[in-house]
Amino acid sequence: MSLTPTARCLAALALIPVFAAAAPESMRFTSQHVEWPTSDQVFPAEPGAEAISNTCLACHSAGMILTQPVLSKAQWSGIVDKMIHSYKASVDPADRQAIIDYLAALKPRP
Repeated sequence: MSLTPTARCLAALALIPVFAAAAPESMRFTSQHVEWPTSDQVFPAEPGAEAISNTCLACHSAGMILTQPVLSKAQWSGIVDKMIHSYKASVDPADRQAIIDYLAALKPRP
């Protein structure tokens, strides 16, 4: 079945109310206040502490990092790479391995 251009326009106009009724609600954005946890903890002075302080504290507190579960170097490597590639964390390539080594050597803290 072939429709004339006029018939196609009329058919399209007839569908507008159907699509308008099914259109999703528009998104509404509101301001929210977020209270970040505070921490007065600092990284223990061990090799890699300067690299992790200079890099990771831009987004994470030392207290948050120091209370992470014990993970292997491979697991920390994956997390650091995710921060770099997915979240575009600014990590000096020369510091990447020092950060991974530091994190893998962390002991669990309360």
